[in-house]
Order: sequence, then C-alpha cells, then structure tokens
Amino acid sequence: MRFFSSKQTIGILGGGQLGKMLLSTTRQWDIKTNVMDPSAESPCKVACNHFVQGDLMDYDAVMSFGKDVDILTIEIENVNSDALKDLEKQGVKVYPQPCSLKIIQNKCRQKEFYIENDIPTASFEIFESKEDLKDAVARGFISFPFVWKSESMGYDGYGVKIIRSNQDLENVNKGACMAEDLVNIDKELGIIICRSPKGETLSYPCVEMEFHPEANQVEYVLSPARISKAEAKKAKDLAFKVSKAFKHVGLLAVELFLTKEGEIWVNEVAPRPHNSGHYSIEAAYTSQFEQHIRAILDLPLGNTGNKVAGVMVNLVGKEGFFGPVYYKNIEHILAIEGVKPHIYGKKETRPFRKMGHVTIVNKDLNVARKIAEQVKETIEVISK
Repeated sequence: MRFFSSKQTIGILGGGQLGKMLLSTTRQWDIKTNVMDPSAESPCKVACNHFVQGDLMDYDAVMSFGKDVDILTIEIENVNSDALKDLEKQGVKVYPQPCSLKIIQNKCRQKEFYIENDIPTASFEIFESKEDLKDAVARGFISFPFVWKSESMGYDGYGVKIIRSNQDLENVNKGACMAEDLVNIDKELGIIICRSPKGETLSYPCVEMEFHPEANQVEYVLSPARISKAEAKKAKDLAFKVSKAFKHVGLLAVELFLTKEGEIWVNEVAPRPHNSGHYSIEAAYTSQFEQHIRAILDLPLGNTGNKVAGVMVNLVGKEGFFGPVYYKNIEHILAIEGVKPHIYGKKETRPFRKMGHVTIVNKDLNVARKIAEQVKETIEVISK
C-alpha cells in the first residue's frame, strides 16, 4: 500500500466537519490529502496538505482538482457528478462511484431506485414543479398532510418539510419535487454499511435518531438503538440489501423508518460519513471516518462493534444569534464524566447551523441519554 508516507494522494471534495474528521485518520497514518471547498474558511484547511478554494458543482473546477489526486472521495453529495464520471474514465479512482452518486443526488430518482429494486419505502408521487404539485392538491389528488421533498440540493433538514396546509405549500422552494406519504413512525433508525472495492462488507450497529421538530435535524443519536433483536436484524438485513443494490465503495448511511405497525422502510441514504455515525469516534472500535479511509484504500475493514454505549448530541446555533460563535458553558459540560465535545471550526454561527457535536459514553445507554439531555440544556451556541 503506497499511500502511507508517500506522494500518493487522496482528494476530498468538501471541506466541512466531515472532511475535517476524515483528516484525523489521514494525519494519523501520514497520508497526503488535497481538499477543495467553496469557503476560504473551510474547517479542513488547517489539517490537509493542500487546500483549493473552488465550486464543487463547477465541472472544470472538479476536473482540475481531480486530476492531481490518485483517489477521489466526497464529504457532501452536492458535487458535479459528470466531472467525477469523466475523471473515472481517465483512471482516477472515484468513491463513491459516480453512477451511484448520481442516483442518490436526485431524491426523486433515489426513490424510484428503491421501487425498481424491491426496497420498501414510503409511497410518493413526483412533480416537475411546485406549480404541478399545487395543481394536484387543488384537484384532490394529493391530500394534507404529506412530506414535501426537493428533488436536489437538500441536506440537514433543508429541502424537506411537512405540508399541512396551502400556506405551508406556498413557502416551499420552486422546482422539481415529490410528495411523500407521511409515515406513522415509531422510531427513526440508521445503519452505516461499509464496503471495500474487493467486496468486503460490514455494518455498524443500528442506531436510533431523535429529531428536532422544527428544524428537522437530528438532535440525539443513540447507539445501540432501543429496539428488539428481531427489529435490529430486520433493519440490518434491509440496509445490506440497499448496499448491495448500489454496489457502492466506502460508507453508505441508510436512514430507516420503524413504523407503528412494525414495518421497516428506507427513508434515504448518504454515500459518505454521516451524522448518525459520529458516536463511533469514542464508542466504537473503529470510527466511521477511519473505516471510510480503510474502504477506499481497499484495506481490511475494522471492527464495527461498540466498546461502550454512546449518545451523540448535535451542537447547533441557537435561534436569534448570528455572528462570531461563542460556546457558552462549555467548561461545565467538560466537567461531566464521559462527555467528549467536538468543535468543527466554523467561526460564524446562525440558527440551527451545525457547529459541533458532543458524544457521551457510558456502560448504561439510559444513563448516557440522561447526561446527553443535561449537556443539551447546559451548553449554548451563541454569538459574542
């Protein structure tokens, strides 16, 4: 393996917190990295070997960046997949593969993919525009409430909204979209699958995700999920089926619904490190970030099991605060046993912007969950 202490280079498209945490492994293993991100203040800038400021959706920028690396990966889906496809033709190893990424980037196409591959998911209808959806509602073909999802460019709760009235519908973005049935959810679950080029495939334990009702962002991630062994096996089997259908290389985070009726359906996937796997840095034998590097380099995959129970709390900007970030009361949470904060390096806060996370480890998951709530109530992400 020539990447260790050599000129062989991994390129990362996207320089946010996920990229920054990937770099913790590449620095540990002395692997050269190039990173491209639109922001000159990218969190990755301090830890990579070479940083390029550029538009991830610009074909020429991605092509130029990709020609200088040996393996190219992503930390965000919103990149120019046509450029990735052409780089792959030119011999650059691109993971996840552009053919899979192109499906995942388009939420409507992603849902069609599930139907084509007999993967259970919520019922949906696709519309070419917001106006077409409004017309379907007016004609009685679509009834409130339902979930509106933008066809593309959605992440961290953006591009997804529960529609309960005509006023809600007026407030969504224009463009192609889908109307998805509102699922009677018991729990929202997640499983991360890792797959190497040679086909070695492993899964992390099923986790449970608790969402903020307004921002539609994950507030807490609990590992392992508080579900039965039978439900966990059913979720794991479905996640492996999704992974096999995409034939991806690297990580695939599979978000799932456990319905009140006991069924498990796929919501959506992300072909990269994911918020639902942050707990793995402290709680698992192998973090999701190390695992992704292992996979794209075709190294043996690491142990995905938990050393201890873990709960992750997202640190997001408090409502009403904009500007230079200040982490109020961080010293108080650092005094609590088992609390491990991660600050992403974003200098400016705004409401609900992901600024960091905190992992709480404890042999008892219920104790960890109580401490997580204490952490959430104590620390505030505000501006100076």
